[in-house]
Amino acid sequence: MTAVEVGEAATIPSGDEGENEDKDDRGVLGRAYRALTIGIVSVVLVIAFEATAVGTAMPVAARELDGVALYAFAFSAYFTTSLFGMVLAGQWSDRDGPLTSLASGIGAFAAGLLLSGTAGGMWTFILGRAVQGLGGGLVIVALYVVVGRAYPQRLRPAIMAAFAAAWVVPSVVGPLAAGAVTEHLGWRWVFIGIPVLVGVPLVFALPQIRRRASGPAGAGDRAPLDRRRIRLAFGIALGAGLFQYAAQDLRPLSLVPAAAGAALIVPAVRGLLPRGTWRAARGLPSVVLLRGVSAGAFIAAESFVPLMLVTQRGLSPTLAGLSLAAGGGTWALGSWVQARPRVEPYRDRLMFLGMLLVAAAVAAAPSVLIPAVPVWTVAVAWAFGCFGMGLVIASTSVLLLHLSAPEEAGANSAALQISDALSNVLLLAVGGAAFAALGGGAVADAATAATSGAHTSHPAAFAVVFLPMAGVALLGAWVTTRLREPASTG
Repeated sequence: MTAVEVGEAATIPSGDEGENEDKDDRGVLGRAYRALTIGIVSVVLVIAFEATAVGTAMPVAARELDGVALYAFAFSAYFTTSLFGMVLAGQWSDRDGPLTSLASGIGAFAAGLLLSGTAGGMWTFILGRAVQGLGGGLVIVALYVVVGRAYPQRLRPAIMAAFAAAWVVPSVVGPLAAGAVTEHLGWRWVFIGIPVLVGVPLVFALPQIRRRASGPAGAGDRAPLDRRRIRLAFGIALGAGLFQYAAQDLRPLSLVPAAAGAALIVPAVRGLLPRGTWRAARGLPSVVLLRGVSAGAFIAAESFVPLMLVTQRGLSPTLAGLSLAAGGGTWALGSWVQARPRVEPYRDRLMFLGMLLVAAAVAAAPSVLIPAVPVWTVAVAWAFGCFGMGLVIASTSVLLLHLSAPEEAGANSAALQISDALSNVLLLAVGGAAFAALGGGAVADAATAATSGAHTSHPAAFAVVFLPMAGVALLGAWVTTRLREPASTG
């Protein structure tokens, strides 16, 4: 029996495709799953709205708290603690079920928002972002475990598509709503207001999770938490923070924290990700690797799109942000396509196509550095790139659950999210360092350019970010050819 077949046997509940199943229970919004689906999709909706809204208010918050010099740490604090939260959630979920991890994560997420929203100084604000990141890491892994336990295999592509769809409205409305609140009420209300939304997912999701997905996955006594993995999680979070710090400070002395960060990250990655991940071993290791490659290349490139449009083509920050708004819809469309039952036999080919679209979009974006190229080229390219990401990201989640035994779903889901988050951190750090080394403008220069229309960054500084990330995406296209283990000949 191949590993794929073992995964199928382990993750398909008995009677999944039973003839006697009520027709109304066959979809994710059928009577059997409706409350659970509404609850967990509401969790994703809250996270999506936070991600899009808080980013809009962050520059104003940093300026009012006299913390522009620490601006990047408000982002890195979230990512570094989320890495630790992901590993902890994987251990917690496999040992006790996802309920406690999800409830604790939502609580920490809301507490971090409140702490940042009431902060009197920048370091308190950053501490709030760190608490929020810990909660986010706990939540996202717990959600994957819930999907693996509570939904039959045939419904998992649909619920992953629903997760993607939950980002569509926030990606369009979030920045506009946050901008209006920041302008008329103040940036603090963006942070303080979001926790009010937390009650909805708690009411719908927690009772259903308790009924369908609570308790340890395996039989017998609960296994103790793996202290070694917890130590590795702390190491990878600390290492990622040191690496980001070094990338923002290009002096020779920055090599010291960079080397220390690498020394922490390398052994942690080897211990937390499936064996063979970095050599793209067939099966689960390649699924985990693809998640990191695709997410890291895309997010690292996307982070520089608004800055490029503002400083090089003179767009307002609002128009620059809206140029990416259509991507939320096409991302959801890609997730919907991969969820169609008839495309299941062609999932690997769809993922290959998705990575080619991502590579093409990232490579096309810097073409607007040429004045003769219409500025809307970026919007069109990014819409296709987001469609490709919709195909790939949802599919990696489906394949991971497909290849995971129930007692391994938490640890493997954590590995998938670690690959995603760590790749974001590392590729953003490398891209940011290359951008700064080739004359990229500082935050203050970019803000000046936004109001004066001046071009403060050399075009080559943008090209050196986008073109290597397109190459990383092409590497991801190759990884899609290694997602399945060869069929057994015995």
